[in-house]
Amino acid sequence: MTLHLPPILTYALRRLVQAVPVIVLIMIGTFLLLKLAPGDTVDALVGDMGGADAAYIARLRTEYGLDQPVWVQLWLYMVKLVQFDFGWSFVYEESVATILLERLGTTLMLMATSLSIAFTVGCFLGAFAARRAYSLTDNVISTVGLVFYATPSFFLSLMMILLFSVQLGWLPVGGIKTVAGFYTGWDHVVDVARHLIMPTAALSLIYLSFYLRLMRASVLEVADLDFVRTARAKGAGETRLMVHHIMRNALLPVITLLGMQFSTVLGGSVVVETIFSLPGLGQLAYQSVIQRDMNMLMGIIFLCAIIVVVVNFLTDLLYARLDSRIELA
Repeated sequence: MTLHLPPILTYALRRLVQAVPVIVLIMIGTFLLLKLAPGDTVDALVGDMGGADAAYIARLRTEYGLDQPVWVQLWLYMVKLVQFDFGWSFVYEESVATILLERLGTTLMLMATSLSIAFTVGCFLGAFAARRAYSLTDNVISTVGLVFYATPSFFLSLMMILLFSVQLGWLPVGGIKTVAGFYTGWDHVVDVARHLIMPTAALSLIYLSFYLRLMRASVLEVADLDFVRTARAKGAGETRLMVHHIMRNALLPVITLLGMQFSTVLGGSVVVETIFSLPGLGQLAYQSVIQRDMNMLMGIIFLCAIIVVVVNFLTDLLYARLDSRIELA
């Protein structure tokens, strides 16, 4: 008896099998690169203590297993990773998994909000500019998008802090919540939202320009295709043409970019989270590099790799939903 699985399940299983060697290679490559970098956890700890004698340093290296050959350390780490044991953070004196779970929510909230705003507003402005191609409106929208694209995220973040926090006093400078507020319920939600306004704006405005420019070009290309001319000749209105014919096909390359940029936003969140003191994975990654907390950094990379794989899988599903010519098999 032959077992026939649904196409979506078959596709998910195949992608899962393909993702395993990719993640393994990422972890092995990252481990070796970190080992090639100067310094380790013991060097960082000794530096924070102001120095130590050679015997104490050697004892620490033995305790942390850093005196073993690199290939032995790699094997032991990969064995633990298979068991989803991310190890112990010698800097935070806590389980890596526990700290990652505490920080994950902030980063996902920042990334999801930023990408949603950038994608939605960028697609709308791109389509709006394309319908008025080469006009003053098109030139203004394209120029504004280019300005945001050329502005570094750290500069935009600092200017927002200077204007909205220092000068106007409308928004908090940083953090994820008011520590002394002790808010609960909807007051807590509003407080967190106020703290995320500037970080989200700083991150989304930069990526908004990507979607704006791509959507504009895609709409102009699709609008000249034969099936659009045929629909217009049959009497279809401009609104119906835009919604049911042009937008559905113009979104395909933009959806592809959305999946590809998720990993880029993870990198961009490092700068934004550090400037706004957000307790997320980006700030944690920066601190882990400075403090040579290898277990923590490896855990962050593994978690980010999993997130990127999942997002790309969901992007493929959405792509197939928009384009009926694609079959998930």
